[in-house]
Amino acid sequence: MAAAASNGLTRRAAVAGLAACALPALLPVRARAAPTASAVPAVLSSPAVLTPKALGAAMLAVCRSGTRLVAVGERGTVLLSDDHGAHWAQARVPLQATLTSVCFVDERTGWAAGHLGTLLRSDDGGQSWHKQLDGLAAAALVDTAAQRTGDATAIKQAQQLVNEGADKPFFDLEFTDAERGFAIGAYGLMFATADGGRSWEPWLGRLPNPRSLHLYGVRAAGGTLVVAGEQGLLLRSVDGGASFAPLPSPYKGSFFGLLRTRGGALVAYGLRGSAFRSGDDGAHWDKLDSATPLTVAAGTALPGGGFVLATQAGDLLLARQDTAALRRIPSREPVPVAGIAVAADGALVLASLRGMRRLPAPALD
Repeated sequence: MAAAASNGLTRRAAVAGLAACALPALLPVRARAAPTASAVPAVLSSPAVLTPKALGAAMLAVCRSGTRLVAVGERGTVLLSDDHGAHWAQARVPLQATLTSVCFVDERTGWAAGHLGTLLRSDDGGQSWHKQLDGLAAAALVDTAAQRTGDATAIKQAQQLVNEGADKPFFDLEFTDAERGFAIGAYGLMFATADGGRSWEPWLGRLPNPRSLHLYGVRAAGGTLVVAGEQGLLLRSVDGGASFAPLPSPYKGSFFGLLRTRGGALVAYGLRGSAFRSGDDGAHWDKLDSATPLTVAAGTALPGGGFVLATQAGDLLLARQDTAALRRIPSREPVPVAGIAVAADGALVLASLRGMRRLPAPALD
């Protein structure tokens, strides 16, 4: 998996072992492609196909919008459940790019992000979506920002992004309210919005990331933003994103995600069962004993305190309280898990490469 991470697989694609599952459409490579004409890829203009097969699609993320569950995955697939994950229906999506992340701030307003610089917004609980950004527009924004600085290196990098076309995968999203949000992704991509996504501002130049390492997780609280990524990269802003500084990293392997507990602690997780907890916004980290060599693929906070992590084989690592103690719950049905959420009835809902799975709350006892 170390090689996979350095090759820059999609955050959830890498941790779920998609290379072994032969889904090349989900696997952007680490090396940048040669410059090509900036044509609009067909998948950005073709609606996602409505098909019963969507229920078995590779799903990469899931979240709550009120009591509804919204899951996203390959080829623009968005699935909705209004019965806590027991049944799912496909939503209409205006494109076929693979979606890797989804985030709702209330029961109606949410965003999804994914390959080809895709950023989508929904105002009806995920029933319908409209595109706010794609990779071509994102590259143009980076180029405009670089031209304003007059920095030759930034201008050269921006022009390379323009020449490469739309291939700009986003890996994670974070919105603090209906106006302010952040999207991160490959090659150090970071964009921010202060108007609900009507406009996006590139923040690449604000990050101390000279090697353009991939960014896989972002969490915000108040004026503090923490970003985690490839090769143990940890960055933090304490001024709302105006500036970032590197954090001492407790691990040199890749982090594939961040979660924030109800008590305010951060948990970073990734390769080879690695998981670390910080109670001071990343200044110090304590290693969590996951008791597994498997990559930790997903995680979410629990409503009553604590958190749960999921490995690439579907095992659960449960912390009932906001502590460093983890209890491993072996998977009853081993599936490559890529995302996890808590349903309104307390059940755990897993986004996997074989569709959606529901684990009743008693399974956590």
